Amino acid sequence: MQPLLAATPEAWVHEAVRRWPELLADHANCEKKAASTALALMFAYPEDRSLATRLSKLAREELRHFEQVDELMRDCGVAYLRRKPGRYASQLRAALVTSEPHRKLDLLLAGALIEARSCERFKLLGGLPAERGLPVPVAALYSRLEASEARHFELYLKLADQHARANDLGDWQPRLAAIAAIEAELVTTPDPEFRFHSGLPA
Repeated sequence: MQPLLAATPEAWVHEAVRRWPELLADHANCEKKAASTALALMFAYPEDRSLATRLSKLAREELRHFEQVDELMRDCGVAYLRRKPGRYASQLRAALVTSEPHRKLDLLLAGALIEARSCERFKLLGGLPAERGLPVPVAALYSRLEASEARHFELYLKLADQHARANDLGDWQPRLAAIAAIEAELVTTPDPEFRFHSGLPA
């Protein structure tokens, strides 16, 4: 299933093409953060053996993606950027429930939404015509990463479903829709900073 409720604005796509070195540098940070998120869930819920096994593999894949982005940055002469967390991830996490077992469900659903947004943006950027798109090596990498991100968001949704069933939480789709509405607002409203997951360029 596709959990996103809104498409990335065309203005963000234009900004991403125009500022592709900055996009690539922020993307490298995102891959490291994705790996650390998977590891944090493994530490937070060590008793969940299925989650640990699956997220261990996911974390390794995210780090391989970081290595690919880092290599491309070197080839393209793009400098590393040290940045504070953007509003997307911080505001999305601020909306999550803090008590268990619902917190674990929310963390998994938020993970699915973030990976789904990455997948959508990789598809958008990788599919642009060469004459008005990213440099060919960057576009090629993004086209390759799209399938991985799709598998990642599907995995987070499967883990959320398993958790909900095991804890008698009932139908989790309304909760996904509620968090997805917040995510949609974050990517479609003006954002003072440009990031891989930022909103409408201010």
